[in-house]
Amino acid sequence: MAGGEGQQTRDRGFDLRARLRERERRGLERSLDTAESAAPRTRFDGDERLVFASNNYLGLATDDRVQAAAAEAAREVGAGAGASRLVTGDTTAHRALERELADTKDTDRALVFSSGYAANVGTLTALDPDVVFSDELNHAVYDHCDPHSLGAAMREREDDDGSWLVVTDTVFSMDGDVAPLHDLCDVAERHGAWVMADEAHATGLYEDGGGIAERDGLGDRVDVRLGTLSKALGSQGGYVAGSETLVRYLVNAARSFVFSTGLAPPAAGAARKALAISRTGDCRERLWANVARLRDGLESLGYEVRGDTQILPVMVGDREDAVALADSLREQGVVAPAIRPPTVPEGTSRIRVAPTAAHTREEIDDCIAAFETVGGRLDLL
Repeated sequence: MAGGEGQQTRDRGFDLRARLRERERRGLERSLDTAESAAPRTRFDGDERLVFASNNYLGLATDDRVQAAAAEAAREVGAGAGASRLVTGDTTAHRALERELADTKDTDRALVFSSGYAANVGTLTALDPDVVFSDELNHAVYDHCDPHSLGAAMREREDDDGSWLVVTDTVFSMDGDVAPLHDLCDVAERHGAWVMADEAHATGLYEDGGGIAERDGLGDRVDVRLGTLSKALGSQGGYVAGSETLVRYLVNAARSFVFSTGLAPPAAGAARKALAISRTGDCRERLWANVARLRDGLESLGYEVRGDTQILPVMVGDREDAVALADSLREQGVVAPAIRPPTVPEGTSRIRVAPTAAHTREEIDDCIAAFETVGGRLDLL
């Protein structure tokens, strides 16, 4: 019939209820749990708890100096940038932050994005490499932290022309280990490939506010250095640091930069102040002292604690045991999440514990005591 009269319309919509039921069946449905603040001790729905689940590693999100810098940027520049930076949203707050990031990284320039995710997506799609070699634990490839596996993968593609990019985190968010960046650079250089390193969980935590590339003296061998302003720097946003040519190209070709309103000036002001504090203050020393105290305490109880950084994966193994441990810790006033498949492989479920510089010695001890109490109750010790 003309105009399709009498024809039954096919359903091309989305059955979201069915998708949610499947997530619930697999134990993967999550919900939001509102915290009153980003402080290490805060209230969730009226109940006070110690937070050992934050990426606010240096405790700077609630630092008075950082908050004052955010307020000053809001007064002087505005609460928002008002437009894409290529239109009218390129402000003095952005430029000042980028100069200091480039100085910290010892690069020609830096470019800030609205988030670390936007920096990654924008950079990868702008570079558009012909071949990508990625560590298998990059938020889902070569075998994890294995330069020999990388070399084998490259040899298999030896006849492929075009641009090659090796992509790795420097500190891995679920295992707390560090990429063998020196060896990865060696392999990449033998095959003429570029290296892109994401310092999301390392920026600000090492000497002069640097990450692993700076700690290991590898800055000139890592072609693209990324990171976030939302973890140790306690603010919001992401960045790319590198050559003048790289940044000029990204300004023109990274769609997540070109088509996004510029990073909010208060976030830029806060990140700039946090970066300065991380370069000269004692917060890094407090963080590493807390990490050592918590690791020693948990291991003395009999827990297996992996990782080499501020991220302490407490291994449990069984998915249900990890969830029960996290729930029981919460009842004891400690927030530390259960990490389970598919985020990590089967049989490696864990509690991800992240102390910060803002935790007191007493709060670290309270966390250890909670693990002792519930671990015994659940027969995990």
